This record gives sequence, C-alpha cells and structure tokens, in this order.
Amino acid sequence: MSDASGTPATIAFIGLGQMGLPMARRLIQAGFAVRGADPAEAPRQALAEAGASTFAGAAEAANGADILITMLPNGAIVRDALLGAGAARALAKDALVIDMSSSAPTDTVSLAADLEPLGLVLIDAPVSGGVKRAIDGSLAIMAGGPAEAVERARPVLAAMGKSIFATGPIGSGHAMKALNNYVSAAGLVAACEALLVGGRFGLAPETIVDVLNASTGRNNSTEVKMKPFVISEAFNSGFSLALMAKDLRIAADLADHLDLPLPQIQSVAALWEAAKGGLGAQADHTEIHRYLKALAAGTRG
Repeated sequence: MSDASGTPATIAFIGLGQMGLPMARRLIQAGFAVRGADPAEAPRQALAEAGASTFAGAAEAANGADILITMLPNGAIVRDALLGAGAARALAKDALVIDMSSSAPTDTVSLAADLEPLGLVLIDAPVSGGVKRAIDGSLAIMAGGPAEAVERARPVLAAMGKSIFATGPIGSGHAMKALNNYVSAAGLVAACEALLVGGRFGLAPETIVDVLNASTGRNNSTEVKMKPFVISEAFNSGFSLALMAKDLRIAADLADHLDLPLPQIQSVAALWEAAKGGLGAQADHTEIHRYLKALAAGTRG
C-alpha cells in the first residue's frame, strides 16, 4: 500500500508486546515505513534494530502516519491511546485506524463513532494464531468495518496474516475473535478433563491424545497443545490465561447483550475467571490443566 507518488504508507504501530513486535517486523519486511510505540524500552530497541522509528508515546508515533494499528491488552487502553493520549489527532488526514487488539464489540462500535468526527475510519481486525504465526506472518485475521476500508487495509493485513476474513460491520471482527477463543477454550477444557478422567482410570496420557486426534474428539488443543504444553507440563504456549479469560468474558457479555441465555458460554467464562484468580495473571493459558487437576484433588492452586 502506497500513496499516489508510490511512497510506502507510514504505519504507526502501537503496542510492541509478544504479538505486536513480530507483527510490526512483518510490516517492515513488507516495505512499509513503521513508527512503533511502546512504554517499554526493550521492544522499542528490538524494532528499531529491524528498521523502524520508535517512540515511548502513541501520539509521537502517530504524528503524520497514514495508518495506525493498535495491538494492546483491551479496548479501554486502545481508547485511551487514541483519544486520551492524542494519537488520533496526530494522524494524517483521512488516516485509517486498525484495532488488532481483542476488544469488546460494543465498545468498538462506540469508538468508531467517536473517531468519525475527526475524519478517521476504524476497522477492527483481531488475530488468531499465537506468537509463532505472528512471527511467520500466517495469522488468521478477522476484519470488521466498512467494506471499502477493509479492502484499503488488505495489503497491510496481508503482510501479517495468511487468512483474512471480512466479517461484516464494525465490531464483527472482535465478536468473531471472542467467539473463536470461546470455542478454543472449551475444547482445551474438554481435552484436559478427558486427560484427568482417563488418567485416573489408567489410560496413558499420550494414548488419550493419539486416539482423540484419530477420532471425532480432535480439535486444535488435542493437535497442538496437549503434548507439547500440557502433558509435558511445560505450560509455555505464549498466550496468557488472563487474556483468554478476558476474551471469554467478552463472548459471554456479548451473549448477554443480545439476550441469549446460553449456559455453557457463561460457565466456561466463569471457570476461566476462577482459574485466573487461582493461578495468577501471569499463568499460561494451558495451565488451565493445573487448575482442573487441583479441583479434582479438592484444592484450587
């Protein structure tokens, strides 16, 4: 994506965490001029070494940028970076804002309305795939917003993702991300419980997973999480339990907002919130197995 003169678009990338840093690197590799922002010095230095200009503040990074991408912990922080810290007002005229964080869909709709008077269009484009796929640029990206804005963003998104889905109106990308993580989390809980029940009966953990993967119980967790992270007890997948719990609460709250009294989505969200309380905010999401094991033993930690 470039302007009429052929100059590569300038992208302000706000949030250089475990996902944001490799995603910003992919943009540099694709030829975009990147201005990264993060309060932590280490990721700023790492991105500078990859060829970006870096800043501690969001507004400084946004100054004159054509596109602004946020990859932050939640929608409240996104709103503060754009409107509280002034990044939105520092952007070039007609700039495009892409929130790639996991935010609440209703908050995203509200944010889009607040950015419109500034001449800014917002799309929500959260991702799935984890750190490994952020590094190799093969993320799945769910993009919600005006169709023309999503198409405008597509070359930028294609630098970071392999599968790009136009999901519909603003907020639909964030809704889809929360629902995806709900299904993923429910599958992980089911696999962990199967491991605990089967293990008590005498089945070997590896046998359980091998049979599930050759049968109808196969899911993402049985295929890519159980052996390397759960059975091994490494618990280092790179995605935190706290972030999963946040996404599940978004999904459950969306069901409530739509007056859908669905019992499992609420119970799964409550389980992960309890696990976060028991294991701490720094726990890896695969440590849900530890929490379930403690429950089975009559303890919670």
